[in-house]
Amino acid sequence: MIIPNVNNEWGELKEIIVGDAMNAQIPTVKDKALHCIDYAHLSDEEFDKIPTGRYPKKVIEETREDLGHLHFILKELGIKVHRPLPVDFSIKQSNGDWEVDGYYNYCPRDSMLVVGDKVLSTPMALRQRQFEANGFKGMFDPKHWVDLPKPKLRDEMYSREDLSIPTLMNHEPAFDAANILKANDDILYLVSNTGNKKGAELLQNWLDENTTRDYKVHTAENVYAYIHIDTTFVLLREGLVLINPSRVNDYNMPDFLRSWDKVICPEPYPTQVMNDWCPASPWLGMNILSINEKLVIVEEHQIQLMKLLKKWGIESIPIRMRHSRTLSGGPHCVTLDVRRE
Repeated sequence: MIIPNVNNEWGELKEIIVGDAMNAQIPTVKDKALHCIDYAHLSDEEFDKIPTGRYPKKVIEETREDLGHLHFILKELGIKVHRPLPVDFSIKQSNGDWEVDGYYNYCPRDSMLVVGDKVLSTPMALRQRQFEANGFKGMFDPKHWVDLPKPKLRDEMYSREDLSIPTLMNHEPAFDAANILKANDDILYLVSNTGNKKGAELLQNWLDENTTRDYKVHTAENVYAYIHIDTTFVLLREGLVLINPSRVNDYNMPDFLRSWDKVICPEPYPTQVMNDWCPASPWLGMNILSINEKLVIVEEHQIQLMKLLKKWGIESIPIRMRHSRTLSGGPHCVTLDVRRE
């Protein structure tokens, strides 16, 4: 069983979970939550036309092949790798107020936050992903697992009336683990469609009450509303951050990062994508996994990014991820580091 221990994004990686695309699907329940979180940019008519159900067989097979190769690379680096057991995401689950089916266990980073020696199952913002972490729970020593309070996620939690602000309302705490990056005692939290201010407060309160470290949760606001943090900021090592220049500027830079050296991410290479299947932004190209302060894993087409990182003393291992944008997950998303030194 996994006994986690992670305090930052760049320490020497020793143990990790790599996700799987088995049974990956787009939820068939097209409710207000799904429209407001994952498809907020679509009109009602466009949302009605999105495909649902299992991803195409070729996408799943090739993605499983690519993840298997990532598993092999990590193992060759001496890193212990865990993989999830298959889950049937077509089965509907309910909290009493609603009933939905799910997505996948392709992105373990989204639902679980490792802080120190605890893994927190986070109060995810999307109904269709509320139960996702349950598929990983049995992999961890129960003494190190924490189920944070789950939100009710009633319809009033979602609004598309003003798309210049997050579609996730602030009625109750909700956030995805992928809204968060760790820098030892400093924790960066993106306020977006998948993380509200009450979620940041819940996290700060839990850390204050249950840990001995002096953690400080820093919110990044008015930066990027459309979901997770790891296509906007990448913490490469203490004092060095990779930033997305199309989103981050002097006005919205989190205060604790102002003194850090900034690596301005070059325009990413736009990899192939199936446009109907909730595609991720081309900026998924900056979604990288740190092995340590001097080595990262990068999607193979991001040549300019790899050249830039080398100037900062960081080498890259390129990997193939043929359907990362279609499935919305790059090297950071599809993994969860559970032990770093």
